[in-house]
Amino acid sequence: MVSLLCLVALLFPLSATSSAGFDVQPFRVDLGHEVAHMKALVQNTRLPDKPLYPEASIEFGMELDVLRDLQTKWLNDYDWAKQEATLNELPQFTVTIEGQSVHFVHAKSEEPDAIPMLLLHGWSGSFQEFLPVVKPLTQSWTSPNGTRISFDVIVPSLPGFIFSSPPPQNWTNADTARIFNKLMVNVLGYSTYSLHGTDWGSSVGYILYSTFNTTVRAAHFNLLPFIAPDPQSLNITLTDIEKVTVQRSLDFRATGLAYNMEQAFKPNTIGLALYDNPIGQLSWIGSNILLCKVRPPALGPRPRCSPTRPSLTMVSLYTLTHTFQSSVWIYEQNPNGFSADYVKPATDAPMGYSLFEYELQFTPRDYVEKVAGKLVSYKEHDFGGHFAGLDNPPALVEDLRELGLYFGS
Repeated sequence: MVSLLCLVALLFPLSATSSAGFDVQPFRVDLGHEVAHMKALVQNTRLPDKPLYPEASIEFGMELDVLRDLQTKWLNDYDWAKQEATLNELPQFTVTIEGQSVHFVHAKSEEPDAIPMLLLHGWSGSFQEFLPVVKPLTQSWTSPNGTRISFDVIVPSLPGFIFSSPPPQNWTNADTARIFNKLMVNVLGYSTYSLHGTDWGSSVGYILYSTFNTTVRAAHFNLLPFIAPDPQSLNITLTDIEKVTVQRSLDFRATGLAYNMEQAFKPNTIGLALYDNPIGQLSWIGSNILLCKVRPPALGPRPRCSPTRPSLTMVSLYTLTHTFQSSVWIYEQNPNGFSADYVKPATDAPMGYSLFEYELQFTPRDYVEKVAGKLVSYKEHDFGGHFAGLDNPPALVEDLRELGLYFGS
């Protein structure tokens, strides 16, 4: 019988090889031995019989009925083995760079002139949030003018996240950018590449875009590492989608940053409290995912929604790899990760930006242009939000393909 690893190799040739003294090792997700313990913790977690305050909605944190429903689904419907098999459909590797073990997906296109694309996640995401877009990006696409575009896709796990080792305490996103540039150039052999970043991945990505300007020759973001401007100070006409995101940004700035403050100032407190507590992690992470999917009250009725199946995989990965604590330290390590200074970067590389209606941060086109070497696309989408790779994969793929038309220009 052909092994799963062989099947993966047929679909996506094992492309990462040892290079320039770096020892690249094939990697497979193999966490089945941890599942029984996780399931026992989920089953034995006692939740209240009824809400303390029934009228308290998601603005006050995770709702009891949502959490109880997810607990039941986690126990009765969720199949980790199936999710693990899905994760292993893509070729994965590890390599040590500057003493850090870096885990990454490397899926190559069959096209010889494919564009290298580095996809960068944030918290509470992981490499898993980009799985829906990896295969489509490796496939050849022909633009209306006849240009063929495809990508070699690289998706690393940030240091301290999932399968990448925890970094030193004084590690910053600038350090992550440096070793990821080494991954692309020195390990994988790409002289130039493109990237996409979201959340903390946008911080790492923007450092790469503005600092490593000879190797990063195109960048795309659906969130930028800049503090959102005060809408009252803007002298611009907003589009309908911008009106939604500006209200969401105001609401989030007013009431949604409690988790951020805790993780920025007391990462060990929350990290240890939830270290071996999957339901606690689900409540902590899931409440933020809920906020990513709720329409602001000022804009009309809000749909009730709960974290989707991918969020159970998201939390399972943190629980099974015991990396929740190390992941939240990124907030303490990067107090200036988001800047208030909209300054033109020292690069002429093209930039694309996608505004998804349910994003938590508002950055109008005029402000995106301030921090772009050359803004070549600004797209609006009325479906999707902070986790665009999970929420609206076709739109993200389409926008990244359009960016590919400008690669190297």
